[in-house]
Amino acid sequence: MKTPLKSILFLFLFAFSLQSCQDNDDVAAPADVQINSFIWRGLNEVYLWQEDVPNLADGRNLKSDFNSFLRGYSKPEDLFQDLLNKPISKYPSGTAVDRFSWIVDDYTVLEQELSGITKNNGVDFRLSLVESGSNDVFGYVRYIIPNSDASTKAIKRGDIFTSVNGTKLTTSNYQALLLNQDSYTLNLADYNGTTFVLNGKSVALTKTILEENPIFINKVITSGSHKIGYLMYNGFYDEYDDKLNQAFGELKAQGATDLVLDLRYNGGGAVSSAAKLASMITGQFDTQVFSKMTFNAKQMKGLSDADLEDLNVRFVKNLNSLNLTTVYILTTASTASASELIINGLAPYIKVVQIGETTTGKNVGSFTVYDSETLTKRNVNPNHKYAMQPLVLKITNSVNFGDYTQGLKPTYEQLERISTFGVLGDASEPLLNLAISKITGATAKTIQDNSSEPNHPYLTDSKILNGLKHGMYIKNAPKGF
Repeated sequence: MKTPLKSILFLFLFAFSLQSCQDNDDVAAPADVQINSFIWRGLNEVYLWQEDVPNLADGRNLKSDFNSFLRGYSKPEDLFQDLLNKPISKYPSGTAVDRFSWIVDDYTVLEQELSGITKNNGVDFRLSLVESGSNDVFGYVRYIIPNSDASTKAIKRGDIFTSVNGTKLTTSNYQALLLNQDSYTLNLADYNGTTFVLNGKSVALTKTILEENPIFINKVITSGSHKIGYLMYNGFYDEYDDKLNQAFGELKAQGATDLVLDLRYNGGGAVSSAAKLASMITGQFDTQVFSKMTFNAKQMKGLSDADLEDLNVRFVKNLNSLNLTTVYILTTASTASASELIINGLAPYIKVVQIGETTTGKNVGSFTVYDSETLTKRNVNPNHKYAMQPLVLKITNSVNFGDYTQGLKPTYEQLERISTFGVLGDASEPLLNLAISKITGATAKTIQDNSSEPNHPYLTDSKILNGLKHGMYIKNAPKGF
């Protein structure tokens, strides 16, 4: 049987090649609408909600006003947004349908981002509103990436900042201050439980091209008769699959009896990597179905039972596996996509104990769409470097559950508060400590009462700003295409 990745991409490419022959008749789009024509053609073919967007209807490109329609958009990005189904850019959170599709003007940068390579100063942070309804924003450091500019500076997990280059952060300026500058200075602040006050400290940071190893911490914590493996995994980058397998080999060699998988800052990544991680946690399910993918009606039409079978993502054999029947997973609002797939995909097979906060709620995935006859990188149009990462698939677990757009709720809620942050990987860190207590039956460490601390609603985080988005994607085309 073909691997799931090769199977689905074969179906895509076969459909693309047929469609290109039928629709385009080898007639190239006029030069001034090449990019816009590519955007329409790609979304018409693979976009998950193609049927719900009138301007993506089959035959729209055959109407006499089609090129005039395309010329009505001087910026390709504007056309892309207008062809999405209720995108987050135009609809408020809660009413938007498409929260995650995006387009880039340089696919080389996109390819790097999907591999965890970004222009980055090494500060992984979360931005939150000072309070619900406020326009004032503050950030706090979640961790520092090794071998980065920040790793050489006086900044650490838990540090708070409210201004950049002396300008107070707000919902209207945070992108310009943090995203559009390669160098900037964070102005640090203290929090007294009710207000944020600048403390006179600042840190100057510079972005460099940085590759982040997603395996941030891998260790065994001994507690009584339990040897608890702790893995903090911050991104599903398939280039690190072998190192992830090695990490599980180390846990296995140390006799790990339990596992706490820390996905609190993991926004997702490759579906294939998620299947491998699930297989390392378990190992006893051979090649059973881990998850199922469905695509738009055009792609699904006429598929045989064998074709549908090939859309299944399966557990992987011959890996370093712990053969666990229970796993403890730490989550926050930044836990998304492939991370949520791990939770949902394992649930029919073993006990999944989720600790922390409700996750993002992304049960849909994407595929990089290039401007070529097959919409892959093969024979790509040399006249531009635009590419799209539109939502093209919905994913469920083996028992067909995938309805978690509001996020996956924790078994045990433990909010990550700035007043009780703790050191990552330390047994006393609140989320990890709660997991250890559930494993051992011991009483969890008493956490400082922070019930009076106001809620600080999540706004965004550095991974999203640095281009990593909330990803769940099929990444590599098979050889021969």
